[in-house]
Amino acid sequence: MVKDYWADTPQTRREKLMPFFWNTINTKGQLYGNLRKGNVVTLANPYWFSYPGYSEMLVGYVDLSRDSNDRENNPNVTILEYIHNQPGFHGKVAAFCSWDVFDFIINENRSGVQVNSGVEPFKDKYNRPKIRLLNEIMYQIPIPWKSVRYDAITHHYAMDYLDQHKPKLLYIAYDETDEYAHEGKYDQYLMATNRLDKYVAELWNWTQKNNQYKNKTTILITTDHGRGHKTIDAWRNHGSSVAGAEHVWMAVLGPDTPSRGEISDGEPMTSSQIAATIGAFLGFGYSNEKPVGPVMHSMFYDTK
Repeated sequence: MVKDYWADTPQTRREKLMPFFWNTINTKGQLYGNLRKGNVVTLANPYWFSYPGYSEMLVGYVDLSRDSNDRENNPNVTILEYIHNQPGFHGKVAAFCSWDVFDFIINENRSGVQVNSGVEPFKDKYNRPKIRLLNEIMYQIPIPWKSVRYDAITHHYAMDYLDQHKPKLLYIAYDETDEYAHEGKYDQYLMATNRLDKYVAELWNWTQKNNQYKNKTTILITTDHGRGHKTIDAWRNHGSSVAGAEHVWMAVLGPDTPSRGEISDGEPMTSSQIAATIGAFLGFGYSNEKPVGPVMHSMFYDTK
């Protein structure tokens, strides 16, 4: 572990842990949320845990009734559902998620969006060997969590879907870092983070080798909540009682985004702005039943 990730400075350590994030996104894209640089990104919701965080992110406003992680269908329309219902996008939106509550956050039954989450086999109408194998592996490898599968399964389902179905909007939600953090397994937390960096690198590199996606694809990365940072053990937890858990971050890479690296100072942002920003990247002025957070224009060239 020390050999793999340790170095004398935080800057070198972070590059060893997440080389794609710091050597590619940081040089060709933008990173938001470094408090030490005076850049603030927070949740707008007061709860600071998963369902409310994901709902805010995908809907674009805070619904105070989304105050638990219960498996309840989200009454609010997400940006995924909105895009799915636009001309030319029907059936071209998909979500692959390690946590099984996403069926409800996205409201799969109402939205019509293809959602595969938790310990759920992917139903491939062609019954291809690769998908059969992934389905078998998911059930055969012991999973230590009741509602979460390993991120590797989620990632390979998503990559296969990208290759076979060519979606125009693909949402991927990984989870292992949160599980290992709650358990206080810092070594596993670091290794899961490193794997995520490799997943994102694979995803980006694949798009840049495919003519349909090359120079036409934006990757926007963020998180549903932060973690505590006031005491040594607080990183294991989050929620409204944990100082610092409202702070999150964002990373963006794509042809519409100027290369600015880590953003210093600037206007504070919230997760409620993500939905409208996704809409803008796809050429839509996203709106909903309630006012949504504004587009983050700093992620776009001035001509956008």
